[in-house]
Amino acid sequence: MSNPPNLINRFISFVLKPLDKWLIIDMMIIYVMSLFLLYSADGQDFGQLGRKAVYTVLGLIVMWVLAKSRPQFLSNFALPMYAVGLLLLLGVHLFGITVNGSTRWINVGVRIQPSEIMKIALPMLLAWYFQRHENILRWYHYLIALILIALPVFFILKQPDLGTAILISASGLFVIFFAGLPWKVIFGAIFAGIISIPLMWQYGLHDYQRQRILTLFNPEQDRLGAGYHILQSITAIGSGGFWGKGWLGGSQTHLAYIPESTTDFIFAVFSEEFGFIGNCILLILYGIMIARGLFIAARAQTLYGQLLAAALTMTIFCYAFVNMGMVSGILPVVGVPLPLVSYGGTATLSIMIILGMLMGISSHIDKYR
Repeated sequence: MSNPPNLINRFISFVLKPLDKWLIIDMMIIYVMSLFLLYSADGQDFGQLGRKAVYTVLGLIVMWVLAKSRPQFLSNFALPMYAVGLLLLLGVHLFGITVNGSTRWINVGVRIQPSEIMKIALPMLLAWYFQRHENILRWYHYLIALILIALPVFFILKQPDLGTAILISASGLFVIFFAGLPWKVIFGAIFAGIISIPLMWQYGLHDYQRQRILTLFNPEQDRLGAGYHILQSITAIGSGGFWGKGWLGGSQTHLAYIPESTTDFIFAVFSEEFGFIGNCILLILYGIMIARGLFIAARAQTLYGQLLAAALTMTIFCYAFVNMGMVSGILPVVGVPLPLVSYGGTATLSIMIILGMLMGISSHIDKYR
């Protein structure tokens, strides 16, 4: 009979074995930093911190299950998950919950944001679709993939949520790109997009979206209106200086000048309290996560694993880049959370699902050899 220490060691090995050590260590460092940051941003209150912890425990369980699961087995759920996501997006359109002028949530016992589900379901479906046609890819397969992207994006634009629509489009387009879309088609699409900008500006954007883009170039024109968010954010980032003001020491944060300080603009809180050095550390941590994800994609032994790992990794990159970019004033303000850092139950679960799927691909690499 095994003695208690051996049982404990075997249990620890059982729990840790499927987890990619690079991803889990990197994730936990970012997450622990986010807990301190959220406590500060929420006015030293434990309310949002406690709710995030609950979602995190659930997320860790789901992440571990995904890390243990064979990627090819999970591919069987790609189409049902995509279909459910579409139905939920339709439900949002018909009887969703409106907050601050946007209808992005639906109550199904708990309040969820279906666009976060589509962030995972869309690349899963496209990776599954391209693997099914791996040996007979024709031009119309890429066209069908574009249609599969357009369906959820249409509903998300109706919410309206241009930022999330663009990022979910990107997650699907990454799969198409890594599936071997010819460069001439890529350059043709870029050229078509450039020449269509006047039409998109005139007919494809809401007035407030055009205002956000104009504000990006001159936030001073409406300091107390459209430019308020970005000016306060830039002020907070600049006031952090090189070393930062220290944890709980951010005046912009605690005097409530930073809007949405626990969600979209939490990076401004981080910059004010931990300064340039803190930002560099956070960028390095995200860089490690992205590099590890692309390494996993390169080593994956199936096309499904390669496409999914690459697309999910680039999704993390896009969300981090867009959030930091909008908070820093180099991109228009859109409602995009900072991965693992921003408050939000669905956002926390979705990023842990992404990491769990990457770990699942990583832990099963050798089993394909």
